[in-house]
Amino acid sequence: MCNKIKIKIGVILLNRIKTEKYFENEENNSGLLKRENIDSKYKWDLTDIFSSDEQWETEFIELESRIIQLNKFVGTLNESSDKLLACLKFDENIGIVLDKLHLYAMLAKDIDLAYEKYQGMYDRLMILASKLSAASSFIKPEILKIPEIRLNTFINENKNLTVYRHLIDDLLRTKAHTLSSEQERIMANVSPALQVASSVFGLLTNADMKFPTIKDENGNDIEITHGRYGSAMYSLNREYRKRFYKNYYIPFEEHKNTLGALFSGNIKGDYFNSLTRNYSSSREAALDANNIPISVYDNLVNSVSDNLKPLHRWAGLKRKTLKLDSFHAYDAYVTLFPSVKKKYTYEEGKQIVLDSLNPLGEKYINDVKFAFNNRWIDVFETKSKRSGAYSSGTTFGVHPYVLLNWTDELNDIFTLTHEMGHNMHSYYTGESQPYPYANYSIFVAEVASTVNEALLLNYLIEKSESKEEKLSLIEKHINNIVTTFYRQTLFAKYEQIVHEMNQNGEALTPDILSKLYGELHLQFWGSEMTLDNEETYTWARVPHFYYNFYVYQYATSFAASETLAQKIKLEGNVAVEKYLSFLHAGSSDYPIEVLKRAGIDMTTSTPIIAITKKMNELLDLLESLI
Repeated sequence: MCNKIKIKIGVILLNRIKTEKYFENEENNSGLLKRENIDSKYKWDLTDIFSSDEQWETEFIELESRIIQLNKFVGTLNESSDKLLACLKFDENIGIVLDKLHLYAMLAKDIDLAYEKYQGMYDRLMILASKLSAASSFIKPEILKIPEIRLNTFINENKNLTVYRHLIDDLLRTKAHTLSSEQERIMANVSPALQVASSVFGLLTNADMKFPTIKDENGNDIEITHGRYGSAMYSLNREYRKRFYKNYYIPFEEHKNTLGALFSGNIKGDYFNSLTRNYSSSREAALDANNIPISVYDNLVNSVSDNLKPLHRWAGLKRKTLKLDSFHAYDAYVTLFPSVKKKYTYEEGKQIVLDSLNPLGEKYINDVKFAFNNRWIDVFETKSKRSGAYSSGTTFGVHPYVLLNWTDELNDIFTLTHEMGHNMHSYYTGESQPYPYANYSIFVAEVASTVNEALLLNYLIEKSESKEEKLSLIEKHINNIVTTFYRQTLFAKYEQIVHEMNQNGEALTPDILSKLYGELHLQFWGSEMTLDNEETYTWARVPHFYYNFYVYQYATSFAASETLAQKIKLEGNVAVEKYLSFLHAGSSDYPIEVLKRAGIDMTTSTPIIAITKKMNELLDLLESLI
């Protein structure tokens, strides 16, 4: 029951356990540093987890043997408090070892994706995790068979069970959605089959799909890749942006029937799970996992939908400033201030991050320094290293790790502080909470990372040396709101509608999926936006749609973090103490309640409306400086 592998958290969309393979950026193959030539202080020290691969193998074999040992607990949990405690402790110890095995294999694999040894270790581990999940699937149903009065007696008479009080209360809360032991075993065994659509989507879009070759800005032939898409959309050469954009979507349109079937199949799988577990909808099932009221989701979508004018205003300002006759999706992210271009070494970036985090106090700063100085971070890009960035999340008894691919850009500093926000959240959670609560839900996961980004942005704006630099940073703040708040809410609204269509028995053909997305795109961006047919296929390329009702949490986390950063600025130590308490809380309470104690109530529209007001304030400031 407790042995759930922690997911790594980061800016790369596919960094989730559910995705079975990781694919490197094709640009990772030449002109890179050799790993053996990089100073060890810039590389992970995996001996903090296991001393060697051999120790990993020993622990793996020992953990395998525990599968059959779980059988001794079957049918015994109602007998006494000692029997219940013994089972929970045994399962907990399985989880602790499994998490460490996963962390080691994942990090070793991501250093060199071409090295099959660690991919093999990782794959074996995921198979073992599935077996352990099935073997322990009896625990929840057995606990729920114990009369509630008897459960309370067990907890009251055995003080060692007290730590599990919230865990057991949460089980009782979801009792109506927990099946019999045999049914839970079947659901555990069928789970891999329900993940096939997601796995095939990853394989198709990252490995099998062939993209065209086009001319770049300098007239050179380049093959379109996912990794090059972002930089192309920031290019100052509009013809290149347009050429890249239109060609990028060609294979998605060519494979629209397959992609549509995968998307629809994944939605049907989610609906099967929700119906089987006695939920009225997939959305209810997804949110109930963390006791998030449906009203929180509705509040986000409705409040944003009613306050789209700031986004419409931004589209108009960009079109006019860029002097465009028409504004397209491939114009949405190009900068208005191209003259600002600074380079930053990693050492410079570290110092800027530390300076920007001063409002969080001396202990927080010292803990970040400790991470910097003790090889928690793998810094530089090397051949076959996992692209992008992530934080490994909480692994009980081991500090978290960060993967970077530093390129001396301003965005790298934001990525560093973002991932260190995750890292400190994970570190403090693991330091403060017992194993059952030494993690945190995705609903709050992006709060700590985005608070750090907000503090960095405020710091850089205050320290800006020219009007152009200040304008560029204000623009970055606006873009953060556009991409993390508005765009993710658009995705959330789209996801809600297509799941409801499936529930109502409506067809989800590629044409229907595209038409709906196009309508929402225009609704969010307004009359200044010209809709290209290519944009309507966005549904076909978003991996987060395979993690049902996941994306809304980016928007809610962003709203919460912006409000927290503002409180830290205005209220000082009082707000900081509440925030640090939030970082230590883990999952000892439900995420909505943990956020409330930090001063943020996501059951109201206040944090959502605050972001739309902030967007208008930033636009006012930008226009006054242009």
